Amino acid sequence: MKALLLVDIQKGFCPGGNLPVPHGDEVVPVANRLIDSGYYDLIVASQDWHPPGHGSFASSHPGKQPFEMGELAGKPQMLWPDHCVKATDDAQLHPGLNTAEIDLIQQKGENPLVDSYSAFRDNDQTAVTGLADYLAQQGVTALDVCGLATDYCVQYSAIDAVEMMPGVKVRFIEDASRGISAEGVANAILEMRRRGIDIVTSRSILNS
Repeated sequence: MKALLLVDIQKGFCPGGNLPVPHGDEVVPVANRLIDSGYYDLIVASQDWHPPGHGSFASSHPGKQPFEMGELAGKPQMLWPDHCVKATDDAQLHPGLNTAEIDLIQQKGENPLVDSYSAFRDNDQTAVTGLADYLAQQGVTALDVCGLATDYCVQYSAIDAVEMMPGVKVRFIEDASRGISAEGVANAILEMRRRGIDIVTSRSILNS
């Protein structure tokens, strides 16, 4: 059972959004080709879905600016612009994404006291979303991960998939993903390789 996980391909992380990843919208046509290929038995997507005033927002920390380091629940926290607030336009999946073929949309980041990069669990690793159980129940044996952003939510999701779903082969689709910084992407790829995650391209998948 082969599954595709589309991480946070949302308006908020694309040009014009509140926290745009450079060239983030370029992943949409690549993701659609993967969705439409028939290669996958199951397609799931994650969706950042923050309450207003989430603790990871710089606006919740007087005197702090976006992209400064702050603190949340006693731990260091990168502070972000307000983004992907639930039920707002910014939080919607990209309108160009073929959502008709998505079997499950897993929302995350709803606890205002902890950030949640991964589609599988919060950053403090105490609360899970239920995605790992869902994939296990569907009999998933191989999971390809892509989306936004490589150096944050995609990396965390891929690594958590390895840790929480032993025996499942996890791959990262590089050209169906974009990151916030070149250095961050390079470090993320190194860390994913170290965790046994293969780095692949959509071309290699579609030609297999």
